[in-house]
Amino acid sequence: MYLVGRRRWWPVLGGHGEKLWHRVRYPFTRRTVLQVQGVYNPKTLAREKKIINKKPIWWALGLAALAVLPPLASVGLESNSLLSAAAIFALYAAINLVWMLIIGTAGIFSLATLAVVGSAAYSGAWLSITYGLPWWGMIGVGGVVGLLAGVVIAIPATRLEGFYYALLTLGLVELCRVSVVQSKALGSATGGLYGADSYVPDSFSEMGELMLGYYACLGVMLLALALYRAVNGQRLGRLLRAAPEKQEAFAQAVGIDFRRARIEVFLISSTALGLIGGFYASHFKGASPSLFGMDNLLLLLAMIVIGGLGTAEGAVVGTLLVVGIDKLLVDLGPMRLVLIGMLMLATVLLTRNGLFGMKAQFEAWRDRIRSQARASRSEHGGEVMPEEAVDIHDKSIIAHRRFDKRTRDALKQRVTPEVIEEHRVCPRGQHSDDLMRLLNYFRVASLVDKYALMAEEPFKCYRVIALSGVRGVPPRRVDDKAYSDLDSAYHAVFLKRCQDLLES
Repeated sequence: MYLVGRRRWWPVLGGHGEKLWHRVRYPFTRRTVLQVQGVYNPKTLAREKKIINKKPIWWALGLAALAVLPPLASVGLESNSLLSAAAIFALYAAINLVWMLIIGTAGIFSLATLAVVGSAAYSGAWLSITYGLPWWGMIGVGGVVGLLAGVVIAIPATRLEGFYYALLTLGLVELCRVSVVQSKALGSATGGLYGADSYVPDSFSEMGELMLGYYACLGVMLLALALYRAVNGQRLGRLLRAAPEKQEAFAQAVGIDFRRARIEVFLISSTALGLIGGFYASHFKGASPSLFGMDNLLLLLAMIVIGGLGTAEGAVVGTLLVVGIDKLLVDLGPMRLVLIGMLMLATVLLTRNGLFGMKAQFEAWRDRIRSQARASRSEHGGEVMPEEAVDIHDKSIIAHRRFDKRTRDALKQRVTPEVIEEHRVCPRGQHSDDLMRLLNYFRVASLVDKYALMAEEPFKCYRVIALSGVRGVPPRRVDDKAYSDLDSAYHAVFLKRCQDLLES
């Protein structure tokens, strides 16, 4: 005996009822906060509600933890390094969220992210030191510089794609690094350009500065997340998802200008990266050539690969892991970079799309194991194919088909020459136990392809037909043989049913 289903032991939500259109929705949209679907439980015969997308719940819990845990842990441990690392995490997470729009949504594999951020940071810091530009002006200048850099970098994107465009943008990052290192005006002699204005008041204590800096960086990350949701989840993101790689011709055929959509996303993302660069300069009161370093670029790539390409949660969690290893495990020395490389290698080899692709990978593995288990049980009496059983939500159907298979196996032993002769002699009336069991099974069979008799001329001519089981579809004639009396026609139908039973 095998279990084909069980009652849910965990609490479930009741049905919608009259409150279907009274749920909480996002402002100015029809989207609900949680995607709730009404379902029917075949075991309890009750209406239930199922949360289809639980991501908002996990995002709310994660953001609440980020808002509370780092400051509490820093105060409890009396360590300023934890808040500094948390601020760096929030900044890098914002950069990765915007970068995900470029390489994930737009499908442009650009490595010039740090070039845009660094150029904006240096421009804002230089104007602040030279002309006394305030910190909020540095952010505005960063956005303008990011937009101009995006226009310049986007021009080759109309001609180059993939590996060649990545090499071009990588060369642009190195060009920016060499220019900054060799320029005296940009602080080549002092290792950077420092002394810019900051949003942190001078009257704050060290802990107050770190606390304000962390929450400011967390706010920037939330704004980057809102931008990602606005672009990826709205019109531009949907247009680009309709034009995936190698299917641009299909997108053009249905009226989607995918090139324009990609450039628009690229320019929006470049402007956002410029704004982050301006904030970066005001946060650290300057900029350094390490912004353009290859080690920073490789760390950003590691964050994206570990978390998972194409998901906002992958960008944030991947950044959290890499920054945590790089900034909090400083005592390990260069071994922490080896640890990040090993984690990145394990992610590439063992997962399909980073950490957040493991759920789909695990579900596919679980369904395959269940299919194999059902296949092994099918050999002992079940008649459900493994790939079919996974798609059957009402498991009572599997139980019914398994019972029907066992019933047919038992009835095959009762089809004997004696039973066939008994039915030929007396097709109607009282019969033996074996013949009655066969006739009862045939009578309750499905109407699809069920044999019946058609009287072409009552009491004189009968033919065997098969019912379609579909309303409006006429039955089909099985053969051209005609029977002169009703008993011989009954026996012909019985023989055909016995033949189908033995061949099943």
